[in-house]
Amino acid sequence: MPGLKLDERDLKILTILSQEGRLSKADLAKRVNLSPTPLWERLKRLEAAGIIRGYSADISLKNIAAHIEVFVTVELENHRAESFQSFERIIERFEEVVACWAIGGGFDYILRIITKDIDSYQRLIDQLLDGKVGLARYYTYVVTKPVKLHGAPPLDLLLSDNAAEETAANQPE
Repeated sequence: MPGLKLDERDLKILTILSQEGRLSKADLAKRVNLSPTPLWERLKRLEAAGIIRGYSADISLKNIAAHIEVFVTVELENHRAESFQSFERIIERFEEVVACWAIGGGFDYILRIITKDIDSYQRLIDQLLDGKVGLARYYTYVVTKPVKLHGAPPLDLLLSDNAAEETAANQPE
């Protein structure tokens, strides 16, 4: 549904859900001043349009098990379409790679890896190197502490006519 027009209620629904995904539909309906049926219809429309991709829990891993989180920048040896496709297919197989972004600039990808410890991280990297996925270089960045997690998308800012001006105005001098 390209070109789906979002109104203020849709934006409020999205903002609330991005912060409180477990909120009941009845409570959400009250918060956006709708009855449950129209709210349900809006949610189905937002889901069908691919705007709401899913619902998930924010799990505190430190309360479950020891782990490390690592970001890895990756540069591939070859920059052909099949090299990128092959890398992306292979990276899907590793459950420790919880996110992967193709990026522009000096590197080709950023990986977010969560694993048990530094030894298990190194074993993963060794598998990638031995598996001939075409790594030219990689750089490891171990997360020492989270600073800001899971901010809601700035929908009002992104959808305003003067978003660039507002961003510039909010920058410290």
